[in-house]
Amino acid sequence: MTRIGRSDLDILPLSLGGNVFGWTADRDTSFEVLDAFHAGGGDFIDTADAYSAWAPGNSGGESETLIGEWLASRAPRDVVVATKVSQHPEFRGLSAKNVRAAAEASLSRLGLDTIDLYYAHFDDADTPLEETVAAFADLVRDGLVRYVGVSNYSASRIREWISLAEAAGADLPVAVQPHYNLVHRTEVEREIVPVAEQYGMSLVPYYALASGFLTGKYRGGDAASESPRAEGAAKLATPAGLALIDALEEVGAAHDASIASTALAWLRAQPTVAAPIASASKVSQVADLLAGAALELTADEIARLSAASEPAQA
Repeated sequence: MTRIGRSDLDILPLSLGGNVFGWTADRDTSFEVLDAFHAGGGDFIDTADAYSAWAPGNSGGESETLIGEWLASRAPRDVVVATKVSQHPEFRGLSAKNVRAAAEASLSRLGLDTIDLYYAHFDDADTPLEETVAAFADLVRDGLVRYVGVSNYSASRIREWISLAEAAGADLPVAVQPHYNLVHRTEVEREIVPVAEQYGMSLVPYYALASGFLTGKYRGGDAASESPRAEGAAKLATPAGLALIDALEEVGAAHDASIASTALAWLRAQPTVAAPIASASKVSQVADLLAGAALELTADEIARLSAASEPAQA
């Protein structure tokens, strides 16, 4: 178990991504994935109010609705739920009025009284940051949210958020959600990690498996049409990217672990990372994700993978 930042949220160091629920995973499959994740010790679920508005026939909120139905059906104990605001078609931006309305809508879909971790999904240049910070503080004060996080924010804007929160006596963010994995490292390690270290925040990285590329399934490029996300992942299959996959396979073999599990273990071992986010559109994929939460790589193995990843940066 690990703790998210300065919070009291103790979680298995892996977050199940809910972006596929209601998109590439229908209701029955979503329930099977959630059941397998929870049965394997998983207790941290990540979603957003906008998931999955981009899919034909969807309008946003589908993922939260399915998670809420699963929570009501299973009544699991000690599950931590994170969701986000700013991208739902009906609740765009981070004005105070919108943040409050979106949080109430998310709570209704999730069937919860309180959101454990609530992220500002994307920065909103049209709303004064003071207004957004105050809106999140009000949600915490009123018991609708336990802890605050920021997602896709620059280091300078995170520092500005923290300064405003400190001046107002508001709760500081405990988590940062960046795009971070073995093929997308440089900016996060140079800019975001130092801020997280300074203020005691945890990273909860998304795209932990680079949309599936870091599972090894796109080695031959023949899986590029299998799913809506596959085309982008297949583009990472450069010579340097494939050499990284080879290194992951060799390191994983020493632990009888898959490429995916090994990639998650590397990410989990990075400074300030609490729990990589990884999604599963099939129940058969869950075991590898959970294994990544338990796999402990040696310092030499971590260094080898870091070196192999340098030429593969997207």
